Formats: sequence, C-alpha cells, structure tokens
Amino acid sequence: MAKEKTVEKTFEESLTELEEIVQRLERGDVPLEEALAAFQEGMALSKQCQDTLQKAEKTLTKVMTENNEEVPFEEGGEA
Repeated sequence: MAKEKTVEKTFEESLTELEEIVQRLERGDVPLEEALAAFQEGMALSKQCQDTLQKAEKTLTKVMTENNEEVPFEEGGEA
C-alpha cells in the first residue's frame, strides 16, 4: 500500500472548505452520518485556521530591535 502524502492546505483553502461545510449543514438535507463526519472535519479545519491566525498574530505583534532581538510591539511606543 502506497503512503499518502498529506499536503497542508493554505489558510484560505481551509476557510473556504469550512464555509462550504457550514453551508451544507445549514441546509439540513445531509444524512446524519454524513453530517457528523462533516461536523468533525469542520472542527478540525476550524482549529487549523485558528492556529494559523494565532501564529500570525504572534509574528505581527513582535518587532525587531537594532540588535536583532524580538520584543513585543507596544502601540504608541518607539519602534
């Protein structure tokens, strides 16, 4: 059996897929088993998107000093 490569989706791809899952579930015409599977997939996508956003926030809230040290960004402070 060949190993499947798992390709990580971009934030935008995950968000689009999550939106499609929500729309399908909101229509209410999905069989229960399929709805449960879609819900679980949606939760995983939601967590992935949330993790990506948290990483981006951490990156954006730090600035580099002249000595190449990362320090928290302070609004109104000197950069």
